[in-house]
Amino acid sequence: MATMSDATRDARPLVFDRPLLRRRLERAARLGPESFLLERAAEDMADRLAAVKRQFETAVDLGTPTDALAHALDGHAAVGRLFRAAPLATGLVAPGVVADEEALPFAAGSLDLVVSALSLQSVNDLPGVLAQVRRTLKPDGLFMAALFGGGSLSELRQAFAIAESETTGGLSPRVAPFADVRDLGALLQRAGFALPVTDVDRVVVRYGSPFSLFSDLRRMGAANALLERRRVPLRRATLLRAAEIYGERFADSDGRVRATFEIVFLSGWAPHESQQKPLRPGSAKMRLADALGAREAPLPPVGTDEG
Repeated sequence: MATMSDATRDARPLVFDRPLLRRRLERAARLGPESFLLERAAEDMADRLAAVKRQFETAVDLGTPTDALAHALDGHAAVGRLFRAAPLATGLVAPGVVADEEALPFAAGSLDLVVSALSLQSVNDLPGVLAQVRRTLKPDGLFMAALFGGGSLSELRQAFAIAESETTGGLSPRVAPFADVRDLGALLQRAGFALPVTDVDRVVVRYGSPFSLFSDLRRMGAANALLERRRVPLRRATLLRAAEIYGERFADSDGRVRATFEIVFLSGWAPHESQQKPLRPGSAKMRLADALGAREAPLPPVGTDEG
């Protein structure tokens, strides 16, 4: 079992209240989860996996809040047997196990493929999770994930910041921080993945009112679960003012408001000798100018006036 030591757990920065997050997911399951973003990410990941032209005999769906990704990969030509490591027992059917993304219950080198959709943005130690995933993969195994990126819910973040400042005279964290795509690429490399790739799908969803967005976030299990959140109920005046500001600043001409979600897709491979390697510096066989068909011209001597 790949787990972190108690000392490592104590040293990591804590951003999310993980027990509260699971309660938020349980509430979303009771309400009826809103999964359109999950389904979009899952379908995209299935398409990306189809382009790999490889067979992955043993795969794990890590932390995806619903069965959307498992459903998208059911019968997929590239995937043999898929296990779910889900945050909740609700709706979990065999083969699957309730597991915390921050303490993976899989032996080193036991998996061919690890996939995850819209879950890993809420772990406290993403570098540690990526390192654990890397250890669980066999050589030339693949990791593929989708998670919310830094531009997500920027409108909501701004509206709440202004409203809370006006109504309470201060600020408290209301929207979770999300990682930038460039930082995520660097984390893949740091965790030891070969051939890391990151890209972004920017989704703008339109709602009849900000309150429809608030309802969707509850049904996604995405309500505020930050440890540093204010521990008193949100003031009605603050909520109403935030909705008013949202409508003033982020509405289209028809009155519908916009909500931006960035879905960052990550992929990386466990290193293997068969993988393509970057060329050593100075080992190129052709000059760049020749490859581009460009004509080189010498630089003028230093100190001359060419114009």
